[in-house]
Formats: sequence, C-alpha cells, structure tokens
Amino acid sequence: MDIDHLACYRAVLARDERFDGRFYTAVKTTGIYCRPVCPTPPPKAHNCMFFASAAAAQAAGFRPCIRCRPELAPGHAGWSGTHETLRRAISLMAEGAPETENLPDIAAAVGVGERQLRRIFREQTGASAIEFKTVHRILFAKALIVDTDLAMAEIAFASGFGSIRRFNAAFQQMYGRPPHTLRKQGCIAGGCGIVLRLGYRKPFNWSAFLAFLAPRAIRGVEAVTGETYRRSLRAADGAALVTVTDDPQAGVLVARVQSDRVAALSAVAARLRRFFDLDADPAAIAAVLGADPLLAPLLETVPGRRIPGTMDSFELAVRAIVGQQVSVTGARTIVGRIAERWGEPLDLHLGALPPDGPLLLFPQVQALVNAPLEDVGVMPARARAIRALAAALVEDPELLNPAPPPARTVARLLQLPGIGPWTAQYVAIRALGDPDAFPAGDLGLLKATSSGRPHLTPRALELRSQAWRPWRAYAAIHLWASQAATTDKHEGEGEGSCHRRNPSTALYKSGTSQHRSEPYGVRSTATVPSFTSTS
Repeated sequence: MDIDHLACYRAVLARDERFDGRFYTAVKTTGIYCRPVCPTPPPKAHNCMFFASAAAAQAAGFRPCIRCRPELAPGHAGWSGTHETLRRAISLMAEGAPETENLPDIAAAVGVGERQLRRIFREQTGASAIEFKTVHRILFAKALIVDTDLAMAEIAFASGFGSIRRFNAAFQQMYGRPPHTLRKQGCIAGGCGIVLRLGYRKPFNWSAFLAFLAPRAIRGVEAVTGETYRRSLRAADGAALVTVTDDPQAGVLVARVQSDRVAALSAVAARLRRFFDLDADPAAIAAVLGADPLLAPLLETVPGRRIPGTMDSFELAVRAIVGQQVSVTGARTIVGRIAERWGEPLDLHLGALPPDGPLLLFPQVQALVNAPLEDVGVMPARARAIRALAAALVEDPELLNPAPPPARTVARLLQLPGIGPWTAQYVAIRALGDPDAFPAGDLGLLKATSSGRPHLTPRALELRSQAWRPWRAYAAIHLWASQAATTDKHEGEGEGSCHRRNPSTALYKSGTSQHRSEPYGVRSTATVPSFTSTS
C-alpha cells in the first residue's frame, strides 16, 4: 500500500491520535519504529520511513519502541485496516486454534486460496503472513511481560511458542535483548495477576456500551457493576473469568483475567477484541454514514458507540431465538433459567469468586440438544429451534465460526427451523462481526427511517441502505438507538415483531420467527484525512 510521506510526518508532529495504528514511523538513525503518538521528540523528516503495520517495519529490520509500546496500538500486530478478508484471517490467526496453525487452513476458513491470502497480506500489511504472525506473537508476549507477573515459560506458551528456546530467540531478534530484561521495567514481585491492555481507536463510549449490556446480562454468567463488566467464559479446555474496565486516557480496555489455562490467553484477548468491537475505525464509518442527513445527527449525538459482539456465539444465537417477540427483560429471565438449569459451575481453583457473580458457565452445545427447554418457559417452537441449532453445531462445530464469509453462514442458518432472516442477520451483526449485515425487515428500522411519514417497505429500506455499505450494521445500531430514546422500553425494546405487511416479500419472509430490533446506540467521529498516496 502506498503511503503519503508528508501526511504521515505531519501526523507525527501533531501526535494525532486518529492515526494511531494506521501507520508506523521507523527512524533510520536509531533502528526503532514507533506509533504516531510516541511521546519522544519527533525525528527529522529525512530520517523517517513509514510502514502500514508493525510487521512491515519489523520485516524491514527495525525494532519496536519500548516507550510508546506498539503492542497497545489499535488492531492486531500493528495493523488496523478495513480489508474484510484480511481482518477475518488475522482474527482467526490471533485466536491460535490448533486447526488454523497453517496458512492453507486459514485461507480455507476465510474462503480464499492460499496464494490469494499471501498476496492480500503483502499488499495490505507490507509483510508476509508468517512475518505478521511472528510479530503478533512477540508483541503479545511483550504485553504479558510488562503487564503481568506470569513466568517467562508461561508467557512463551501463552503467546503461541512451542518452546522457551524459540521464544527467547525470536524475542532477542525482535527487541535486541532477552525478554526478562523488560520485566524490570514492568510488573515485578507479584500482585499484577493477568492483565490484558487492549487498545482501541478513540472515541469509545464505554458507558453506552455498558448501558446496552446491563439489562441483557445473563444472571449467573455476566454482570455489570458500576463501570465494570464481568463474565465467565470457556477457554480452551478450561474456563476463565474476565473483569473489564475502561482507561479512556490511555485508549485501552483493561481486562483482568483469572484462568486455569494460561495458554488460552491469546484466544481470550482476541475474543475480547471482537466482543467490544475494538478494531472498529470510527472515522471510516462516519465518513460514509455521516453523508446521510438521517444518520448525520445521530452520529453527532453520542460519539464512540460500538457494536456489542459476543464471547460465545452459541449463547448469542440462543438469546436471539429466545428473544423473538419477547421483551428484553423477559428474554433475559428465560436465558438465565437456561444457564441455571443446564450450565456448569465456574470453578477456577484460584480462590473465591466475586459475590455478585458470575458463578456459572453458559451451557455447552451438547447440553441443549435434547434439553426440555419448555420446562423453563421457552415457547415450544423456539425450543425446537434451539435444539435444532444445537444439533447442527454438534454436527458442524464451525457453523458459527466468524472466520468464513458471513453470507455463507447466514445461508446455512436460514436452512434451520425457527431461524428467519431477522435472526440470521442479528447473529451476523453480533456473533459473526459482519459490519454490513442489515435486517431490512426490522420494524424498528422501518420506524426509524420513516421520519413521521408512512413506513418504508423492507425492499425500499434495503435499496436506501446501499449508500451505507459496507457499514450497514453500524447504521442499524444508530437507528435502533434513536428508537430506544423515544420509545417506552416495553414497546420499544421488544426483541420480536418484524414487519409483516406483505408476508410474500422475500426480504422479510420468515419460516417461523422474525423479530424486531434490539435498540442500541450511536457512534460518531470526525473524518480523518487520508495518509495514503493519491497517485
């Protein structure tokens, strides 16, 4: 990718946070590369080189700056672009699943050829896939060295290295020093525990995010207390408890992790990034959505909204099915009963759990295949839909994997009984991380776009939404928020009820279940000037 040297240097001089993670400055005289927000005095322009990712700077022979810490920049391994296939490949790579250790497997998972994926990596990041993966592992290890009191051996395995010797050699090559020398500057003498500092691109409206989660928190599995979010999750063959707060000044979420599987930390970090939508680029989204007079004022109202993802795709899908034509409170109650009846106690062997929870792990897929869900208040049709989904996941555990093209997964979900277009699109937005998913038949969206006039038809809304691509999921979030602000919660926060004026219309026809919106929020930011060359 071509980079405009002058634009980048101006951003460096201004220490403009909007460029953090978009490029890296390498200094010829020191052999070090930095983030644009590095607090050190800026180098002279003729001594600077600019790279699209930390991996590209590393491949060119530069070492990461210890002061500005590239491992805390938004994105993975110093890349935070918008190429959708690459984003899914990097996310899959970051989780470190054994079945995706090789590039051919990753390419197959995201639906492209190996040769094409290699080309995408080189064009978008300036580095090969192998170089990118190595830099990601080392930067993650560097964060664990500084921010935790884990032993070096534990850090080596948690960051994906198969041996201490390989870890030490790779770290020495990248930083020019052994890893233990950085521990002296970081967390020593215990007490830090496991802390993950997850960078994001400002703004991030943490209060608004928690306001969405709080009324939907599943009893026993997750909890929102003040400005803190806490939940349980499965990690590898074990479990983890994460407690997350925001550090807005530093531009990071701080996640404290209790886990009996330290090797799963990389996967936990990747899932947290997806759940909190930390790789979103507010400027790119606002540049498209802000051009629409309907969306522009919404973008200005509450800046920094994110799309709430999920830490458990099966849990989210169950919630979506249960919530069909049910209020938020009703759905939360029923899903809480499911967790209490078929979930498992959270036992980390790491001391006492917080008294206000979580205390449970959400049920595994196998537990609900034949579960009598009707006993806890699930309507028969929805109970059958959940059991069918669980059976499909037993047959294909990768059904809800966010790595494949979302359209492929949506098509497969629509073949299951009880899952219609709304449910499938909602799962695509929150579980698959599809930024362009859009339930055009949603009644809340149809109301929000009517401006007091007769509602648009789903087909007309689908056509209008073409101007919002590839960020239609964010448009939906903004529009739902506008409805939530003006509608009584019992009427406006129902999770069922889709537009059915003409049941034969394909855009909103459903086998058995369609729903209304889950209202959420608004996001906004100023447009960031491009640093890429126009030539």
